[in-house]
Amino acid sequence: MAKKEKFYVVWFGNPAGIFGSWEECQRSIKGVKGAQYMSFDNFADAKKAYNKEYADYKGKNSKKKKSLTSEEKKKFGEPNLYSIAVDAASSGNPGKMEYRGVDTQTHEQLFHQGPFMDGTNNVGEFLALVHGIAYLKEKNSDRMIYSDSRIAIGWVKKKKCNTKLKRTSKNDSLFKLIARAEAWLKKNDYTTRILKWETKAWGEIPADFGRK
Repeated sequence: MAKKEKFYVVWFGNPAGIFGSWEECQRSIKGVKGAQYMSFDNFADAKKAYNKEYADYKGKNSKKKKSLTSEEKKKFGEPNLYSIAVDAASSGNPGKMEYRGVDTQTHEQLFHQGPFMDGTNNVGEFLALVHGIAYLKEKNSDRMIYSDSRIAIGWVKKKKCNTKLKRTSKNDSLFKLIARAEAWLKKNDYTTRILKWETKAWGEIPADFGRK
């Protein structure tokens, strides 16, 4: 029986990357204290994981979960189209990152920022949410906002971008933007409802960049 193919994501190693064998993965993490890595059953899942952060997968089963049944989807209901949706994309972790917000119903792009160098997906998700909330406040809109990132939603509620990303000369402007976003959250009140986009029931969030 042929050995099942696996792909190995190394978020922190020497070098980081996606590898097609355990031997390559071992060479990447050998001697690296605190190496971050995980195996996946297919390249698509590995690529998606590499564009996120290790913390999103640590302690979780990397195997793809089965699709929801019709009855299970009914429990989530339907998304409220009187809303906007935000998302981010990062090529590498850290890597080139951008984020945007769209009208949930029409998918019209309402704002877009980036690319930023040496950013992460979670940072982008946080900035996208804050930008979206500020956008709706400026428009005096009572629409709600969707994000598919529980981490970003949590950071916004705490008014703190709790990233472990290291500041470099390449991402200094990004850290300045983070500081501005945190300051905005602390100085402004808002009534916008922040909701989790249920990807398993509704498919990819409308603001998705389509790079999975």
